[in-house]
Amino acid sequence: MLTQAEVKELRRDFPILQTKVKGHDLIYLDNAATTQKPQQVLERINKYYLEENANPHRGAHYLANTATEAYTAARLKVAKLIHAYRLNEIVFTKSATESLNLLAYTLGQGLKAGDEILISILEHHANLIPWQFVAKMTGAKLRYLYLSPELEISEQELKEKLSSKTKILALTGCSNVTGTRANLNQYFKLAKDFGALTVADLTQLVPHGPCDVREIGCDFAVFSGHKMYGPMGAGVLWGKYDLLAKLPPFHYGGDMIERVSEQDAVFAPPASRFEAGTMNVAAAVGLATAIDYLQAIGMAEVDAYEQALTELAIEGLSKVPDIELYAVRARAGEPVHRGAVLAFNVRDVHPHDVATILNESGIAIRSGHHCAEPLHRYLGINATCRASFSFYNTEAEVEQLIQALSKVRQQMGLS
Repeated sequence: MLTQAEVKELRRDFPILQTKVKGHDLIYLDNAATTQKPQQVLERINKYYLEENANPHRGAHYLANTATEAYTAARLKVAKLIHAYRLNEIVFTKSATESLNLLAYTLGQGLKAGDEILISILEHHANLIPWQFVAKMTGAKLRYLYLSPELEISEQELKEKLSSKTKILALTGCSNVTGTRANLNQYFKLAKDFGALTVADLTQLVPHGPCDVREIGCDFAVFSGHKMYGPMGAGVLWGKYDLLAKLPPFHYGGDMIERVSEQDAVFAPPASRFEAGTMNVAAAVGLATAIDYLQAIGMAEVDAYEQALTELAIEGLSKVPDIELYAVRARAGEPVHRGAVLAFNVRDVHPHDVATILNESGIAIRSGHHCAEPLHRYLGINATCRASFSFYNTEAEVEQLIQALSKVRQQMGLS
């Protein structure tokens, strides 16, 4: 696991962490929304625009070839990260949200009235609203999996709700609110017994440790680059090649065709079929550099360290009066494996007020429903505060968060 000395050294790669907020050092605890970018990623993006900028696949000149090589190398880097079977199973999009919209739009064309789409109440809106739309358009039914007292997806309920009507099971690998990490491999095995297609939203999982789509056992997976120290505008869709090859295009235009006549077109195979127009090559190469950066640290080391920070926060905040935690809980005698995220509320204080008060001390957290409004309704609350951790956060920063939260009610004149 990373030491505090190693973390201090890594922080030098993130110039933005030197920011002062109202005279205080920035303590950035909004990593589940987006992570900060190391200097290496920024320099790689700059290098692309200074030395390699051209449209890939569309020219025979030096810069076009160089851009194509950079773009292909980025695709290969992503494929190796998640252990894809084939290089052209990796589709670049602008975000995980676009990847999920692509899947909903294309897979939805095979649905009909009476079919069922199964998701969990934990889902981010990106893995919820597209399926809502598809259900309304096709007459399919959108069904939900709810939570056990430990805030986990209930396997028994999954068994009860899976049936021959289930055509799609789409689940998050890790909740961006409760930190619940789903046993995706087991859930998808159960779904396969009924012939359902399986979709894994790995957005909150891939940045925090090793992630293997073969072990997960899904048919499709998505994640975003900007949550794993890469640039915004870099999203990934992975799918088994034979399944991708059966899907229609999502966008139409240049570079996604084999040939075009006045009245018809023959579309390119994956991944080109889903990458119409000029792609964000700089974002792709930036993501590849972010992957290199993370792997140089060690994905297992990142996960272990962030788990330890989260446990430190939970332990400390559990001792602060009038704070309610919404974190996945361990069963008696069993260890718990959480995401590096912690949702909480301060009694009688609105989350937005808590976030505003913490900002006065330079502490950046999230407040609101975190694009998971149905989950908050299910928990009986409208909004929460959320602290989310990265390997560049320190134990001292967690302690400062705990100390600041212990004073919030007093600052509001409530105690």
